[in-house]
Amino acid sequence: MTKPLIIAVAPNGARRTKADHPALPIDPREIGLEAARCREAGAAMIHLHVRDAEERHSLDVDRYRAAVAAVRREAPEMICQVTTEAVGLYAPHEQVAAMRALRPEAFSVALRELFAEPDDEAAGAAFLAEQAGAGTLVQHILYDAGDVTRFQGLVARGLIPLERASVLFVLGRYAPGQRSDPADLLPFLAAWQETGHHLDLPWALCAFGRREAACMIAAAALGGHVRVGFENNLWRPDGSLAADNAAQVAEVAGLARAVGLDLADPAAARALLAGEA
Repeated sequence: MTKPLIIAVAPNGARRTKADHPALPIDPREIGLEAARCREAGAAMIHLHVRDAEERHSLDVDRYRAAVAAVRREAPEMICQVTTEAVGLYAPHEQVAAMRALRPEAFSVALRELFAEPDDEAAGAAFLAEQAGAGTLVQHILYDAGDVTRFQGLVARGLIPLERASVLFVLGRYAPGQRSDPADLLPFLAAWQETGHHLDLPWALCAFGRREAACMIAAAALGGHVRVGFENNLWRPDGSLAADNAAQVAEVAGLARAVGLDLADPAAARALLAGEA
């Protein structure tokens, strides 16, 4: 039986501002209201970024707590996944310290940031083992096929635990103009299968540019899950500007239903990401 599709929404990211789109949510109230609209449109999870007083990327724990509280108030069932993204501002030990202080239900972490250097392996492995023991949903961000192969190798060496783990393939991050295409998924899947350490973990993708929705449906048809939203893309398939994040979620949800896919609600998404379904 085909598992239901998890739609996550990444409504703001680390770099965009209201100059890019007036509907981009920045403060906790805006994030909470956007979460509710996206939940109604079909999203089961929100991927959270927070900003400082000058709207710059931040891993400030109090700002995260305020944003998570806003989501809990407006969309109480939704999975809140926070980012550890460095954006050139945070070292691995600072990313780790933020998550230890925050103790979120879920977070994402880039493989190439947590394990930036060979000397980072021991600390990174200890942190991930600790999070697995705490029951945290950890999503590993992989930017290319090389990241996939390295991830598989670290798993094989016992440095990345599989309990409640998942991966996100980022399509087109380094493509010209950051424009993604469904075919960009193929090298990721080839690497996922070819190392001899194939893992039965949930995987998802995010994509850049107006072909975002096409990439989402390609992933869904192949058994993956999806992340949409203004962090990666502001555009509809016809090249027009999307109204808001909820509109993007609704478009992908509609396409998924049209090809016979069921959508995961937050409870089903939690079970899938925890390896319980």
